[in-house]
Amino acid sequence: MIVFPNCKINLGLQVRRKRTDGYHDLETIFYPVPVEDALEVVQVNGKGTLEFSSSGREVTATAEDNICYKAYLLLRERFPDLPSVQMHLHKVIPSGAGLGGGSADGAFTLLLLNRKLSLNLTETELADLALQLGSDCPFFIYNKPCFASGRGEALSPLGLSLAGYTLLLIHPGIHVPTAAAFRNIRPDDNRPGLQSVMAAPPDRWPELLQNNFENSVFIQYPELMLIKEKLYQMSAVYASMSGSGSAIYGLFAPGQEVEEVQCPESYFVRKVVLQ
Repeated sequence: MIVFPNCKINLGLQVRRKRTDGYHDLETIFYPVPVEDALEVVQVNGKGTLEFSSSGREVTATAEDNICYKAYLLLRERFPDLPSVQMHLHKVIPSGAGLGGGSADGAFTLLLLNRKLSLNLTETELADLALQLGSDCPFFIYNKPCFASGRGEALSPLGLSLAGYTLLLIHPGIHVPTAAAFRNIRPDDNRPGLQSVMAAPPDRWPELLQNNFENSVFIQYPELMLIKEKLYQMSAVYASMSGSGSAIYGLFAPGQEVEEVQCPESYFVRKVVLQ
C-alpha cells in the first residue's frame, strides 16, 4: 500500500509570547500543498519488526532515527503484537525548509499503518500519537487548512480555500537552524490575531500577514529576501517564507500566467495549483 505525504505552507507566523517552559506560543495558518513524498508499506511474516529503506533526496538520519521508524515504534507500544512490515520512503520534499516534510512522513506513517493493519484508531487518537512525534505532525492527520496556536499543536479547522491559486515554491538549499531563526525575535501579544487578519482577501495580505521570522532570517540569509522580492516582481499577490525557513513561496491569482523562474540547478523549485 502506498500513500503520498504532502507538505504545507505557513500563511503568516506570529510569535506571541515566551512560555515558562522555554517554548514560544505561536499563531499560524497551515495550508496543505500537493508537493509529495511517497511512502510504501508491505506486511511481512513476524511481529514487531520494521525493515526501513529510503531513496530520492538524501536522508541524513539513520533508519532508527527516521520519523517513520519512530511512528512504527509508537504504534508497537500500543499494539505489542503489531505485525512486521517493510517500509520504503521516497523523499521529494526538501528537509529543513519549513514545509513540514518530515512531519508529514511521520503522520502519514500512522495513517497508513492504521489502515493497512486494521488498527481502527480514530482520527483523534492518531492526532494524539502524532503529537508525540512533533508539534506540527497532528496537522497532517487532518490535512486541511487549520489555524494553529500554542507550539503549533492546537488546531482549529478553517473554511479557507485557495483553490485555483498557483503556488510557486522555491527552496535554495539553505538550512536555517532553529536557534538562528529565533535570534532577534521579539514576541508581541498585542497585535491583531491571525484569525482576524485572514478575513481580508489575499491581495491585502502583503500589508497584513507577516512571518515574524523573516526579519531575523533575512538578515542572516539575504538570498532569501531576494527570492521573495523576485516573486513580487513576477506579480505574486502574496509572497512569504514558510515556517522558520528557508523555502519561499509566491501565490498567484487564478488564471494569472506564471512565468518560468530561472534558478541555479541546486534550487528546489515547484509550481503547483492549490486545491
